[in-house]
Amino acid sequence: MANESEVDFSGLILGFCSAALSYMGIGPERVSRNMLLARQNIDILELLAKKTKGNLTEEEDKLMQEVLHDLRLKFVEASRQG
Repeated sequence: MANESEVDFSGLILGFCSAALSYMGIGPERVSRNMLLARQNIDILELLAKKTKGNLTEEEDKLMQEVLHDLRLKFVEASRQG
């Protein structure tokens, strides 16, 4: 039985995603808008995607690609809003 405090790879992906969205001013846990930190979280996910290529389950890979796509679109949109 898995320990509830254990972090799996999908949880790690979603954690960086949540942080990036928060820094863009999106979502329930709003922090001071900081596009530099939002970009940094997206960059970390891109690095993880590159370094783990071929080692993820199909489900993890799909989640990573969907999260990155969504974050990139939202980042462009948030950047335009100034």
